[in-house]
Formats: sequence, C-alpha cells, structure tokens
Amino acid sequence: MLICAGGTGGGVYPALTVLDALDLDHKSILWVGSRGGMEKELVLRRDIPYQSIPAAGVHGVSLAKLPGNLITLLKGFFSSIRILKDFQPDVLFFTGGFVAVPMAIAALQRSSVLYVPDIEPGLALKALARFADRIALTTEDSKMFFPNKSKLDVTGYPVRSTLKTWTREKALDYFSFKATLPTLTVAGGSKGARSINMALLKILPDLLSEMQVIHLTGLLDWETVDENTKTLPPILAKRYQAFPYLHEMGAALAAADLIVSRAGASILGEYPQFGCPAILIPYPHAWRYQHINAEYLASCGAAEILQDEKLDHDLHNRIKHLMSDSQTLKKMRRAMSTLATPDADKHIADIILKMANPINGGKRA
Repeated sequence: MLICAGGTGGGVYPALTVLDALDLDHKSILWVGSRGGMEKELVLRRDIPYQSIPAAGVHGVSLAKLPGNLITLLKGFFSSIRILKDFQPDVLFFTGGFVAVPMAIAALQRSSVLYVPDIEPGLALKALARFADRIALTTEDSKMFFPNKSKLDVTGYPVRSTLKTWTREKALDYFSFKATLPTLTVAGGSKGARSINMALLKILPDLLSEMQVIHLTGLLDWETVDENTKTLPPILAKRYQAFPYLHEMGAALAAADLIVSRAGASILGEYPQFGCPAILIPYPHAWRYQHINAEYLASCGAAEILQDEKLDHDLHNRIKHLMSDSQTLKKMRRAMSTLATPDADKHIADIILKMANPINGGKRA
C-alpha cells in the first residue's frame, strides 16, 4: 500500500511516471493532495484514488495571515492521521508542496521517500527532507543542499513514457511541417509566460521566413496569440502552430532543432531525453531554482541563458544566431543528450519498494 503526497508543481508528472514503473494495482495507491489543486485532475485522469487535505504555506506569509495558515496546517495534520489510520500504507512517496508537510509529520513512524525534481530544493522540499528516510535527486549538484548525505540517491529525472514514443519524423508529420526547414519550439508552461509570448509575436513574421515555429502559449495569452495568428500571410501561417496547451509535449520536443522556454524542473529530464538545445529564460519573480536549473544546463554546454528583461532586445538575435550555426547546435545537442537518465523511474521505484519492506531496510509502522 502506497500513499503519494504532493501538490501542484514540478513533481507531479515525475511522480506519476514512478507510479507507472511500480506497476501497482491502483486500489493500493492513494494520492493525497491539496483542496482545489491542479494536480487533482492529472491524478484522476490516471484513475488513481485522490483525497485532499487542508494545507497552506507559512514562509513569507504576512503576520495577519500566519495564524490562519498555521491552523490550516494543523487541520491538515489531523486529516493526515485519519487517512493513515484508514489506508495503512507500507510506504509514503513525497513529491513536494506544502500539502505534503502535515502528512510527513503524521507519518513519522512510517517509511518514506522524497523526490526532488529541481536542483535546488524549495522550502517545502527542504522541510520534507527532514522527515524522509530516502531522498532521490535529479543531479549530483543537488547534494550540496542536503546535510545528511547518507539519505541521498542520484536517480535522474523520470520522463513520461508517452514522451519517449516520439521520433522527429513522426513529430514533423504531426504538425504538418517539412523536414527541410529548421523547427523552433517556444514554450511558456501550462499557464504561459507573457513576456516570452509577447517578445515572440514581435519577431514572428521574420522568424517564419526562415523556420517553422511551434508555440505553446499557455492559457492566459491564448486569445491575443490566436488573433495575431489570423494576421499572418498564408505562406507563413503554414509554418506556425500555436496551442494554449499541448498534451503531446513529446511531439513539440522531438520536432525541435532549438527550444526557448522557462527553466522549470522538467528541462532537466525532458530536454536531455530528446537532446534538445535550449535558450532558457528563468522566471524572474520567484525563488532562484529556475536560475539554478538553467545554470546547470548552461555549464554543461547544453543551453544558453537569456534574462527575462533582455527578451525584447536579444531574443531575435539569439534564435537567428543559433539556428544558423549548425556546429554549435550539434555540440549543444550532444551535450544535452549525455545528461539523459532513461531508467530514473525504475531507480526510484526500486527505492520505494525497498523502503516498503522492513526486511530490506524499511520501517515497521
């Protein structure tokens, strides 16, 4: 019996991938998430049972809101105790988010595994690391953020099996694109990245004169992008495919000669899977984890970094320069490919199974 606890964020898709590798009957799995969290839809789409508990952050919260958030966490703790009593898990798998903290505290006497998708853990993951028996990391560089090295396993980033089925030929056919033209993928995340979207629209006609563009806009800017698409000349419109959200992300990655995106945790696994060179634009208004992710890939020679405030001035030249430099793209592709960890899901699944068995190292409840 397994409880997976985590909220919306970079750990949801990797956790679901690990659950696939475990190949358990879904009746023996329970996902505990936040009330109203976006992860609920993703989990229920996989027919995995889902229960929600109250949760709230406490770091950076105003003094006026802090008492209420502490009460919410306390309610989450008592809800977690009830869930543990009813479900009786052999092991818990934490994926991040403050929703997992009350469950981790309630389950101190039970075996647990934490997966850290980004190189630098956020505050919730740092809190969860105190309670986890084993901690799975995406890269060696993450070790510096954890004092207890004996808990750590470097597993890599679990990449969804549905992504791995895409080839370049299949992906170009999916978008009705030509193999004779280079392809640029621009991705802003599920909600979108307004600064990236707006910067791209300004240079789109010029780019389309030389290449094909896949544009994943997110939901917030879709109407603006859709209206702009209608103004493109027919010959250029054939080279442009825009989507508010694309379930077939593997197609967008497999088709790309170059990708422009933010620097969330998925770039550490999905881009290496396809050997995809990248221009990374860390989100400027959040914790520094995106900067750390981007710096890691750049230091490996697999990506370039562009600061958000320089988008309007530099994006056009960066794209055109790289697309015209086949030797640099080839080196970046090779460097990105060497970072792939195709068996990360199985590695984490093995750790979970070991922790579930008291004879092999797990705890007894």
